[in-house]
Amino acid sequence: MKKTIVIGASENTSRYSNMAVKKLIEYGYEVVPLGIKNGKIGNLEIITNKPKLVDIDTITLYVGEKNQVEWIDYILTINPKRLIFNPGTENKEFIKIAKDKGIEVKQACTLVMLDFGQF
Repeated sequence: MKKTIVIGASENTSRYSNMAVKKLIEYGYEVVPLGIKNGKIGNLEIITNKPKLVDIDTITLYVGEKNQVEWIDYILTINPKRLIFNPGTENKEFIKIAKDKGIEVKQACTLVMLDFGQF
């Protein structure tokens, strides 16, 4: 199954990033949760550094525009096929950069996409 990175992953069960990690796993996706605080979501450890990752299909963002600055170069280095800007993470400048690099960009909700078979 396609490998997906969730940036902004949190062990707080009320956070959408937490729900997205769980739902991605439920739908059979391989998930890499990246966040700023140590913790776990289910059996997955939240990774707090920026590991070298390859063969990434999708990165789904759960960090707002002002906190994306530290992630942009990392995301571009990974060169995912698709980048999803969940509600509240929209960033016109980053969207343009990603599109110019040939990355498919979606401004959508990962949870809704999964539930409607559009992921």
